[in-house]
Amino acid sequence: MEMRLVLVAICLLLVTPIAGSFWTVGNQVVMDPMLICKKTRRLKGKMADICRKEPSLLKEIARGIQVGTRECQYQFRNRRWNCTTIRRSLRKILLRDTRETGFANAITAAGVTYAVTRACTMGHLVECSCDKMTSKGNRLGKFPRTVEMEKSLPTEGDWEWGGCGDNVKFGFKKSRDFMDAPYRKRSDIKTLVKLHNNNAGRLAIRDFMRTECKCHGLSGSCTVRTCWRKMPPFRDVGNRLKESFDGAAKVIPSNDGHSFITEGPTIKPPDRFDLIYSEDSPDFCKPNRKTGSLGTQGRRCNSTSQGVDGCELLCCGRGYDTRIVKEKTNCECRFRWCCEVTCKTCLVKKTINTCR
Repeated sequence: MEMRLVLVAICLLLVTPIAGSFWTVGNQVVMDPMLICKKTRRLKGKMADICRKEPSLLKEIARGIQVGTRECQYQFRNRRWNCTTIRRSLRKILLRDTRETGFANAITAAGVTYAVTRACTMGHLVECSCDKMTSKGNRLGKFPRTVEMEKSLPTEGDWEWGGCGDNVKFGFKKSRDFMDAPYRKRSDIKTLVKLHNNNAGRLAIRDFMRTECKCHGLSGSCTVRTCWRKMPPFRDVGNRLKESFDGAAKVIPSNDGHSFITEGPTIKPPDRFDLIYSEDSPDFCKPNRKTGSLGTQGRRCNSTSQGVDGCELLCCGRGYDTRIVKEKTNCECRFRWCCEVTCKTCLVKKTINTCR
């Protein structure tokens, strides 16, 4: 399953408009990011540099795409579109410019930023290391103050920067180089929207860094504290981008041909953190080859919910079938000294509702 996510996501998230046509990595689904670089001979600039000079970085990029894809599937697990990795569907989705496409692009850019930054902290990349902040006292030096850092900075006592902070600056740059490079010289509306959403995904990490501290002193007196910057949990990143998806703004090309404006004059202009789109989404109720919709027939739903996971909404009013199944589960678990937990196996009845 893990390799399937990498296999599909890398190839299809790199669907790129070049010279009036679309290219993927050949006609085959490619698993190894090294093969992406090898098969794509027209690569130039920063993306080409990464392919040719930083093979270890490519592995982290692949891992980041996997992280982003998994989070996408978690966030949309109960919606009509569930961030499927089925090739025939995902390709069609990514060639459009809907809210779903915007989220997929943002969470992928965030995933790459996260994985590359994490690899720096863990010492897995020779190109980078920890973010070693050296400014002392209650000062951030040259580093920008972010929302979460302001909340988590020590409010009293002596402290200094130290430890092994997350080098988000490097992760941000490499994500931008790899994800954005093929689009930089274009100014059509789809490209502008994609670049904006990619950046929003990266900012959901960089501008929400946290501060963690460790106490030093005799008998835990915490005479001095050492602090460092740390990325937010990726689930928080996904939640934040999902909120942006729910409030995404529709945009249209502006008259200058190089920017966009909101479709309606009463709509608030999006800021850097907001997601945007230029095409309305299909309803995803029925299979549609043109839009990439797989429909919701056979999907599990919640008969007691009035939300998006409820049978009424998820099944698009077609109704649902109910069946009772028996599942094995651990029960009557006991702890035995020392150190073992023993359980019995019980059969429990479970109600399963599936869309017609």
